[in-house]
Amino acid sequence: MKTWLFQWIKNNTTILLNAGSLIGATAVTSLLGFVFWWLAARHFLPEDVGVASAAISAMMLLGSFCMLGFGTLLITELPRQPGNELPLIGTACIVVTGAGFLIGFLFAVIAPYLVPGFAPLHATLANVCTFAAGVSLTTVTLVVDQACIGILRGGLQLWRNTLFAAAKLLVLFFVSLWFAHSSGMSIYASWTWSNALSFLVFLPVLFQKRKHFRPQHLFQWKLVQSLGFAAIQHHLLNLTLQAPTLLLPILVTALLSAKMNAWFYVSWMLANFVFLIPTALTTVLHATNSAQQTTLSHKSRMTIALATASSAMAGLVLFFGTRQILGLFGGMYANQASWCLRILVLAAFPLIIKNHYISICRIQDRIISAMVGMIPGGVIEMAGAAIGAYLGGLTGLSLGWVIAIAVESLFMFPGVYKVIRPSAAILQPLNDEVYIGQESIWLIDTVVLPIIPRSRPSVKIAAIPKRPQEIEVTSPRLGKIHFQPMPSEKKIV
Repeated sequence: MKTWLFQWIKNNTTILLNAGSLIGATAVTSLLGFVFWWLAARHFLPEDVGVASAAISAMMLLGSFCMLGFGTLLITELPRQPGNELPLIGTACIVVTGAGFLIGFLFAVIAPYLVPGFAPLHATLANVCTFAAGVSLTTVTLVVDQACIGILRGGLQLWRNTLFAAAKLLVLFFVSLWFAHSSGMSIYASWTWSNALSFLVFLPVLFQKRKHFRPQHLFQWKLVQSLGFAAIQHHLLNLTLQAPTLLLPILVTALLSAKMNAWFYVSWMLANFVFLIPTALTTVLHATNSAQQTTLSHKSRMTIALATASSAMAGLVLFFGTRQILGLFGGMYANQASWCLRILVLAAFPLIIKNHYISICRIQDRIISAMVGMIPGGVIEMAGAAIGAYLGGLTGLSLGWVIAIAVESLFMFPGVYKVIRPSAAILQPLNDEVYIGQESIWLIDTVVLPIIPRSRPSVKIAAIPKRPQEIEVTSPRLGKIHFQPMPSEKKIV
């Protein structure tokens, strides 16, 4: 049993380590983020904390929007273009950095006229530029973190996020001590400076193995032209997936009340820790199989099994420890949101199917078909939550949303099953090469043979020797293929 377990871990080390790094980065940033806001509440006025939290929330939202799909695009393309990692990452980073600064600058100038609470953003030109720089840095670091998964070096994004989370605590502490006239923008600047520090420390590590690095390698316009449409597709799919989760807390406030939204939001954040498990596994599945689809069936079965087991264990902890966990936020949360959290946790299982379906579509370059399926799915989620809120309040809203997710997964399951069923694994890799019989060669690639001119009558037909020689063919998708003709075949000589 131990031998089998060690062998299983050895065979799946890449997926386990990279998925673990994603979960670890989220855990570290969440834990130290809680300490960050506790420290801010202790050393700054409530009004300043309110301005900073609103500005940082806007920064995170705009940063995610300004990624323009390049994060998930890099996860797809980096494994497919070995040796071209630096131009791909550099081009994506330069594009999203510019987009983030421009959008952040416009937001800081316009938003205060629409929402008076954002007035400190354009109080001075320095504040406007600080906010724009924060959006730009958030955008580029999000893209770089996903690029680390694309090159299967998830440990890099783990330590970058750890450095960022620790640095912002130290910077905030020194700002509170040294600057007598600190404001909400000082808290925001602490966040931005720390993000810049983590990114600048990260860059030399990214370039250290590049012996012939030149600055002009960082940006290639031809990559923008060739991958721009694919990036837009990824961006639209990402927005379609994020919309329901961003709108759900707003829906709670609109249909129920702001107080109920406070109870719901705490439960929602806790449930998302469980949802993170299948998300991390399918993100790494996307990276490991975008250029090697022959192992997709086997690895998908493994990630589904691992996600199910992990989600079940984490879900049981939250399900039976609900009152104790919510009690940490106050007795009212434990009394009012216990069943909300218990019901939300159940969504982890249909989300396993949904996340795998999305990952498979990305691997197979079926972005548009995935997006077309997600749009009605998002409408169903919102409708289910609204009907549930009308019939059963907060608990009903949670139940309605979970049922909607389950309905979505039923429609997606056939697409996932088509990949994970054992018969889907027609091709089995061995030592990174593929050995197949002649009856399956047309299932992989069609190798165009040269046309034999009619003016050459000297072509002879000869029988293959009793011991046929192995032929090696290079496939653009699968690499080396060893093909052995049957003894009964004829060949042209």
